[in-house]
Amino acid sequence: MTVYSFYIFDRHAECIYKRRWLPRPASIAGKSGQSATPAISAGGGQTVRATDDDSKLVFGTVFSLRNMVRKLGGDDDNFVAFNTSQYKLHYYETPTNIKFVMLTDTKSPSMRIALQQIYINLYVEYVVKNPLSPVEHPGGVGVNNELFEESLEQFVVSVFETFAPPHFVLYYSNHGSDLGQLDARAFLTAILTTTE
Repeated sequence: MTVYSFYIFDRHAECIYKRRWLPRPASIAGKSGQSATPAISAGGGQTVRATDDDSKLVFGTVFSLRNMVRKLGGDDDNFVAFNTSQYKLHYYETPTNIKFVMLTDTKSPSMRIALQQIYINLYVEYVVKNPLSPVEHPGGVGVNNELFEESLEQFVVSVFETFAPPHFVLYYSNHGSDLGQLDARAFLTAILTTTE
């Protein structure tokens, strides 16, 4: 299983956090002959522009698909993920309209529970409960919290790289309160079971 990137969008459609682990899949990079990750120019503007464009495209896709699912299926239906031939987009929206998006390879199972755990155990703990972190993120000011970034890196590496045997099954309880009490390590211990 491969994780390409991770985004957090606030309720005002601003990308407040983005992290890329691997280059963009070919379908996201575009059909021009350019590299998936452009070289940094003297001012660094090319890379900043590329990641801003990525986040805007991802949000536009999520927003459109989420609205389409709500109109076709009703308010009770949730948009969880979608596949293309190059990547799979996973989506989780919190009750406060914070949106978590992860791009992975097409073979990965649903990451909704993992995104929920990132929200509960990392975002709430290190960003929301931090008195120095802004409540709103106006003008593109994003999440700038070293503990959050380190914990996210550890979580993603431990879940998606260390525990990536040929087959694994994601088990979870439908009792939302049970999952809300787990930390990242307990989450791994409780719900990831390898199969042969």
